[in-house]
Amino acid sequence: MIRKIVRFVLWAAAIYAAVVALLILVYLVVPPVSTLMVARWVTGQDVVRHWRPLEKISPNLVRAVVVSEDSRICSHWGIDWREVSDAISDADELSDARGASTIAMQTARNLFLWPGRQLVRKAMEVPIAFVITIVWQPRRVVEIYLNIAQWGPNGEFGAEAAAQRAFGKSAASLSTWEAAILAGSLPNPVRRNAARPGPGLRRVAGQVQARVAQDGGASAQCLDLRR
Repeated sequence: MIRKIVRFVLWAAAIYAAVVALLILVYLVVPPVSTLMVARWVTGQDVVRHWRPLEKISPNLVRAVVVSEDSRICSHWGIDWREVSDAISDADELSDARGASTIAMQTARNLFLWPGRQLVRKAMEVPIAFVITIVWQPRRVVEIYLNIAQWGPNGEFGAEAAAQRAFGKSAASLSTWEAAILAGSLPNPVRRNAARPGPGLRRVAGQVQARVAQDGGASAQCLDLRR
Protein backbone atom coordinates (compact mmCIF):
# COMPACT_ATOMS: atom_id res chain seq x y z
CA MET A 1 0.00 0.00 0.00
CA ILE A 2 2.80 2.38 0.92
CA ARG A 3 4.60 1.54 -2.32
CA LYS A 4 1.47 2.33 -4.32
CA ILE A 5 1.10 5.68 -2.56
CA VAL A 6 4.75 6.53 -3.13
CA ARG A 7 4.50 5.49 -6.79
CA PHE A 8 1.38 7.61 -7.24
CA VAL A 9 3.02 10.64 -5.63
CA LEU A 10 6.11 10.27 -7.80
CA TRP A 11 4.04 9.93 -10.97
CA ALA A 12 1.92 12.93 -10.03
CA ALA A 13 5.05 14.98 -9.31
CA ALA A 14 6.60 13.95 -12.63
CA ILE A 15 3.46 14.88 -14.58
CA TYR A 16 3.19 18.21 -12.77
CA ALA A 17 6.86 18.99 -13.47
CA ALA A 18 6.41 18.13 -17.15
CA VAL A 19 3.34 20.37 -17.46
CA VAL A 20 5.13 23.26 -15.75
CA ALA A 21 8.19 22.80 -18.00
CA LEU A 22 5.99 22.82 -21.10
CA LEU A 23 4.11 25.93 -19.98
CA ILE A 24 7.37 27.73 -19.22
CA LEU A 25 8.40 27.20 -22.84
CA VAL A 26 4.97 28.17 -24.18
CA TYR A 27 4.93 31.34 -22.07
CA LEU A 28 8.12 32.50 -23.73
CA VAL A 29 5.91 33.73 -26.55
CA VAL A 30 2.28 33.30 -25.42
CA PRO A 31 0.67 35.69 -22.89
CA PRO A 32 -0.04 33.53 -19.83
CA VAL A 33 -2.99 33.52 -17.46
CA SER A 34 -2.76 33.08 -13.72
CA THR A 35 -4.39 30.37 -11.64
CA LEU A 36 -6.53 33.06 -10.01
CA MET A 37 -7.82 34.20 -13.41
CA VAL A 38 -8.72 30.60 -14.25
CA ALA A 39 -10.48 30.20 -10.90
CA ARG A 40 -12.54 33.33 -11.53
CA TRP A 41 -13.51 32.15 -15.01
CA VAL A 42 -14.53 28.74 -13.67
CA THR A 43 -16.71 30.32 -10.98
CA GLY A 44 -18.31 32.79 -13.40
CA GLN A 45 -16.57 35.91 -12.04
CA ASP A 46 -15.30 38.80 -14.12
CA VAL A 47 -11.71 38.95 -15.36
CA VAL A 48 -10.40 42.21 -16.87
CA ARG A 49 -6.93 41.93 -18.41
CA HIS A 50 -5.41 43.66 -21.44
CA TRP A 51 -1.96 42.28 -22.18
CA ARG A 52 0.69 44.92 -22.78
CA PRO A 53 4.35 44.28 -23.71
CA LEU A 54 6.85 45.91 -21.39
CA GLU A 55 7.62 48.70 -23.88
CA LYS A 56 3.93 49.68 -23.71
CA ILE A 57 4.03 50.05 -19.92
CA SER A 58 5.36 53.25 -18.39
CA PRO A 59 8.93 52.87 -17.07
CA ASN A 60 7.65 54.83 -14.07
CA LEU A 61 5.50 51.85 -13.11
CA VAL A 62 8.19 49.30 -13.88
CA ARG A 63 10.69 51.06 -11.63
CA ALA A 64 8.13 51.65 -8.87
CA VAL A 65 7.14 47.97 -8.79
CA VAL A 66 10.74 46.77 -8.91
CA VAL A 67 11.93 48.93 -6.01
CA SER A 68 8.85 47.93 -4.03
CA GLU A 69 8.81 44.20 -4.73
CA ASP A 70 12.32 43.12 -5.72
CA SER A 71 15.00 45.79 -5.60
CA ARG A 72 17.83 43.31 -6.26
CA ILE A 73 16.21 41.73 -9.29
CA CYS A 74 19.31 42.32 -11.41
CA SER A 75 21.64 40.59 -8.97
CA HIS A 76 19.96 37.25 -8.20
CA TRP A 77 18.55 34.26 -10.09
CA GLY A 78 14.95 34.34 -8.95
CA ILE A 79 15.58 33.94 -5.21
CA ASP A 80 16.99 36.74 -3.08
CA TRP A 81 18.65 34.70 -0.35
CA ARG A 82 19.56 37.83 1.60
CA GLU A 83 15.88 38.75 1.85
CA VAL A 84 14.96 35.18 2.76
CA SER A 85 17.52 35.16 5.56
CA ASP A 86 16.38 38.55 6.88
CA ALA A 87 12.71 37.52 6.77
CA ILE A 88 13.37 34.28 8.66
CA SER A 89 15.48 36.13 11.24
CA ASP A 90 12.69 38.65 11.82
CA ALA A 91 9.97 35.98 12.10
CA ASP A 92 9.00 34.15 15.28
CA GLU A 93 8.52 30.96 13.29
CA LEU A 94 9.58 29.87 9.82
CA SER A 95 5.97 29.94 8.66
CA ASP A 96 5.69 33.58 9.76
CA ALA A 97 8.42 34.83 7.42
CA ARG A 98 7.30 37.81 5.35
CA GLY A 99 8.63 39.93 2.55
CA ALA A 100 11.05 37.40 1.04
CA SER A 101 9.21 36.74 -2.24
CA THR A 102 10.92 38.07 -5.34
CA ILE A 103 9.02 39.02 -8.47
CA ALA A 104 10.03 35.67 -9.98
CA MET A 105 8.68 33.81 -6.94
CA GLN A 106 5.40 35.73 -7.06
CA THR A 107 5.14 35.04 -10.78
CA ALA A 108 5.78 31.33 -10.19
CA ARG A 109 3.06 31.26 -7.53
CA ASN A 110 0.55 33.15 -9.66
CA LEU A 111 1.08 30.94 -12.70
CA PHE A 112 1.73 27.46 -11.34
CA LEU A 113 0.81 27.26 -7.66
CA TRP A 114 -1.81 28.46 -5.19
CA PRO A 115 -2.12 31.36 -2.69
CA GLY A 116 -1.23 31.05 0.96
CA ARG A 117 1.90 30.74 3.08
CA GLN A 118 2.29 26.97 3.34
CA LEU A 119 5.89 25.78 3.49
CA VAL A 120 5.26 23.16 0.80
CA ARG A 121 4.10 25.80 -1.65
CA LYS A 122 6.99 28.07 -0.70
CA ALA A 123 9.45 25.24 -1.31
CA MET A 124 7.93 24.65 -4.75
CA GLU A 125 8.25 28.34 -5.62
CA VAL A 126 12.02 28.32 -5.32
CA PRO A 127 12.98 25.92 -8.15
CA ILE A 128 10.28 27.29 -10.45
CA ALA A 129 11.44 30.87 -9.82
CA PHE A 130 15.00 29.84 -10.58
CA VAL A 131 14.03 28.11 -13.83
CA ILE A 132 11.83 30.91 -15.17
CA THR A 133 14.54 33.46 -14.43
CA ILE A 134 17.04 31.38 -16.40
CA VAL A 135 14.70 30.63 -19.30
CA TRP A 136 12.79 33.91 -19.52
CA GLN A 137 15.37 36.34 -18.12
CA PRO A 138 14.31 39.15 -15.75
CA ARG A 139 12.75 41.35 -18.45
CA ARG A 140 10.22 38.68 -19.46
CA VAL A 141 9.56 37.78 -15.81
CA VAL A 142 8.70 41.40 -15.02
CA GLU A 143 6.61 41.74 -18.18
CA ILE A 144 4.54 38.69 -17.23
CA TYR A 145 4.22 39.76 -13.60
CA LEU A 146 2.94 43.20 -14.56
CA ASN A 147 0.31 41.56 -16.74
CA ILE A 148 -0.96 38.88 -14.33
CA ALA A 149 -0.81 40.59 -10.92
CA GLN A 150 -4.22 41.16 -9.36
CA TRP A 151 -4.68 44.93 -9.26
CA GLY A 152 -8.29 45.53 -8.29
CA PRO A 153 -11.25 44.16 -6.34
CA ASN A 154 -13.41 43.28 -9.35
CA GLY A 155 -11.16 40.99 -11.33
CA GLU A 156 -8.73 43.59 -12.66
CA PHE A 157 -5.43 41.97 -13.60
CA GLY A 158 -2.35 43.60 -15.01
CA ALA A 159 -1.06 47.13 -15.38
CA GLU A 160 -3.38 48.22 -18.19
CA ALA A 161 -6.58 47.25 -16.37
CA ALA A 162 -5.21 48.83 -13.19
CA ALA A 163 -4.35 52.12 -14.90
CA GLN A 164 -7.72 52.29 -16.66
CA ARG A 165 -9.62 51.56 -13.45
CA ALA A 166 -7.69 53.95 -11.21
CA PHE A 167 -6.89 56.84 -13.54
CA GLY A 168 -8.83 56.31 -16.77
CA LYS A 169 -5.65 56.21 -18.82
CA SER A 170 -3.25 53.79 -20.44
CA ALA A 171 -0.48 52.10 -18.48
CA ALA A 172 1.92 53.64 -20.99
CA SER A 173 1.23 57.18 -19.78
CA LEU A 174 1.35 56.81 -15.99
CA SER A 175 3.08 59.59 -14.06
CA THR A 176 5.56 58.88 -11.28
CA TRP A 177 2.89 59.54 -8.65
CA GLU A 178 0.29 57.35 -10.35
CA ALA A 179 2.88 54.59 -10.72
CA ALA A 180 3.76 54.87 -7.04
CA ILE A 181 0.09 54.61 -6.09
CA LEU A 182 -0.35 51.44 -8.14
CA ALA A 183 2.88 49.90 -6.83
CA GLY A 184 1.87 50.73 -3.27
CA SER A 185 -1.50 49.04 -3.72
CA LEU A 186 -0.07 45.74 -4.98
CA PRO A 187 0.25 43.87 -1.66
CA ASN A 188 -3.51 44.15 -1.16
CA PRO A 189 -5.34 45.82 -4.08
CA VAL A 190 -8.71 45.03 -2.50
CA ARG A 191 -8.06 46.99 0.70
CA ARG A 192 -5.73 49.55 -0.90
CA ASN A 193 -7.95 51.20 -3.50
CA ALA A 194 -5.73 52.93 -6.06
CA ALA A 195 -8.76 54.68 -7.52
CA ARG A 196 -9.45 56.35 -4.16
CA PRO A 197 -6.18 56.27 -2.23
CA GLY A 198 -6.52 56.93 1.48
CA PRO A 199 -3.86 58.44 3.75
CA GLY A 200 -2.16 55.07 4.27
CA LEU A 201 -1.75 54.34 0.57
CA ARG A 202 -0.64 57.90 -0.12
CA ARG A 203 2.02 57.54 2.56
CA VAL A 204 3.23 54.29 1.02
CA ALA A 205 3.25 55.90 -2.45
CA GLY A 206 5.42 58.69 -1.12
CA GLN A 207 7.86 56.12 0.22
CA VAL A 208 7.90 54.37 -3.15
CA GLN A 209 8.66 57.64 -4.94
CA ALA A 210 11.54 58.31 -2.55
CA ARG A 211 12.97 54.83 -3.14
CA VAL A 212 12.71 55.24 -6.91
CA ALA A 213 14.56 58.56 -6.73
CA GLN A 214 17.22 57.11 -4.45
CA ASP A 215 17.64 54.04 -6.65
CA GLY A 216 18.12 56.09 -9.81
CA GLY A 217 17.10 53.20 -12.05
CA ALA A 218 19.89 50.88 -10.90
CA SER A 219 17.54 48.15 -9.74
CA ALA A 220 15.94 47.92 -13.19
CA GLN A 221 19.09 48.23 -15.29
CA CYS A 222 18.84 44.62 -16.54
CA LEU A 223 15.33 45.22 -17.94
CA ASP A 224 16.50 47.33 -20.89
CA LEU A 225 13.83 50.01 -20.44
CA ARG A 226 13.80 52.06 -23.62
CA ARG A 227 11.76 55.05 -22.45
